[in-house]
Amino acid sequence: MTDMDMTLPTRPSRKSVPWFWMGMALVFLLSLSLRFWGLSQPNILVFDEVYFAKFANNYLTHTDFFDTHPPLSKYLIAIGIWLGGHFPVGKDTVNNLTGTQLTTFSYRWLNALTGSFIPLVVGGIAYQLSHRRSYGFIASLFVAVDGLFLVESRYALNNIYLVLFGLLAQWCLLVALENQQKRRGLWLALSGICFGASASVKWNGLWFLLGIYLILITTWAMRSLPFFRSIAAELFPKKSSSNSELGTLKTTSTPLQNLGQLNLKKIFLNLGIIPGLVYSLVWIPHLLLYPKPGFWEMQQKLLSYHQNVGNGPQEHPYCSAWYTWPLMIRPMGYYFQKVDETPSPSSPLFFPSKPSPPKIIYYDVHGMGNPVLWWLSAIAILVVLSLLVFTIRTWVTASDITVNQTMPGLQRAEFWIVLYLILNYIANLLPWVRVTRCTFIYHYMGASIFAFLALAWIVDRCLRGYDLFLRMVGVTIVFLILISFVFWLPVFLGFPLSPEAFYSRMWFPSWI
Repeated sequence: MTDMDMTLPTRPSRKSVPWFWMGMALVFLLSLSLRFWGLSQPNILVFDEVYFAKFANNYLTHTDFFDTHPPLSKYLIAIGIWLGGHFPVGKDTVNNLTGTQLTTFSYRWLNALTGSFIPLVVGGIAYQLSHRRSYGFIASLFVAVDGLFLVESRYALNNIYLVLFGLLAQWCLLVALENQQKRRGLWLALSGICFGASASVKWNGLWFLLGIYLILITTWAMRSLPFFRSIAAELFPKKSSSNSELGTLKTTSTPLQNLGQLNLKKIFLNLGIIPGLVYSLVWIPHLLLYPKPGFWEMQQKLLSYHQNVGNGPQEHPYCSAWYTWPLMIRPMGYYFQKVDETPSPSSPLFFPSKPSPPKIIYYDVHGMGNPVLWWLSAIAILVVLSLLVFTIRTWVTASDITVNQTMPGLQRAEFWIVLYLILNYIANLLPWVRVTRCTFIYHYMGASIFAFLALAWIVDRCLRGYDLFLRMVGVTIVFLILISFVFWLPVFLGFPLSPEAFYSRMWFPSWI
């Protein structure tokens, strides 16, 4: 075993497993409670629920309509409406804004449940990348206390499904790379199915698949470029021939190193044919209900619509450019109401506790991230990108080196993790550079996950180090993110606020 292998973290002992699972269970319960708290309020259609909740109900009533996105998310919301109609909860908040008398709980609960699982999936990806439970827990905690993911989960919107399927696809791929033969084939097929499902929610669900393509292309390039040949044996280990060797590899590396074991046939089938097939099959229920226009004509209509959407404040007051998203310069107001007196229990905006004077009260739901988390994550992406560039530059300029030699830069497994984070971040953000239509901050949700993972990776390294100062930095970052989440929680959940309390949370004019 090399000196570097000795320094890499190994799997925790079995005694630590209950603490890890207890921590993940608490994260899930936190996510679940926040998403279901007061879910039936306000008893109206919030933001794009005017489209997606209505379209989902149209499937149940067989009412013809045209939507600008593929149909999978509307199917799921429709299933939630049908099941929610049989639930004994939410009967006191009913409206007919979708064209049918429904409880608000019925068209929101499945989104809330779905969004509660995203922190767990992100934690699973972090663990698969590193085999460090601490990294998995920190990453899942960061996602659980993000405001935009919380807000998007509490209403009948479609971005939560896109992100969940895209992340599940990548998690399945990472699991596949740690398995061999039939098990690998099964996990690869599941990955392809989830990639197809993500694209069946919105076309930008393909960005998750693009991230994997970028990693595969980079892997091929590294195996071909001359200056990587001296370290190829370390970057691309041979297939383990025994379970014991595979177990040792898991504790000292990352499954991304096995990408070189995927041949073109497996890539073409599982990351090409299967996603395309899933996307086509998803349209069948829609076309059975509404045969005209047909499949290809529908694709042309969707493309034409997005090409003709305008841009700028005249198109929508919350339009924002892609380069403003990481710093959260222009978040979105999803719901706002000003009332002149404290609501009574009979009010449709009743909340468990009556706010105290002043008489003017704001109810606001802002589609914005946890500011401290987003700003630190933007810095984290720059840090890991710098580390990646510095490491590659060191390898290129050095002669006759191996990855296991003591050299400045990233270690073997760390190199792959950082490469994965950067390429997926790029894949989910940079395609928006070429988009000319009006875009919004929620389009950053896919890229933000990899920024959160980058920050969690840095914090985990700080907490696992021996330097007291770095440990204090890691702890401080976690506490600042948690405090930030609590401070802005009222505008994530729509708590009643005085005008002073509301404006104290709107730090910049562009936030309003």
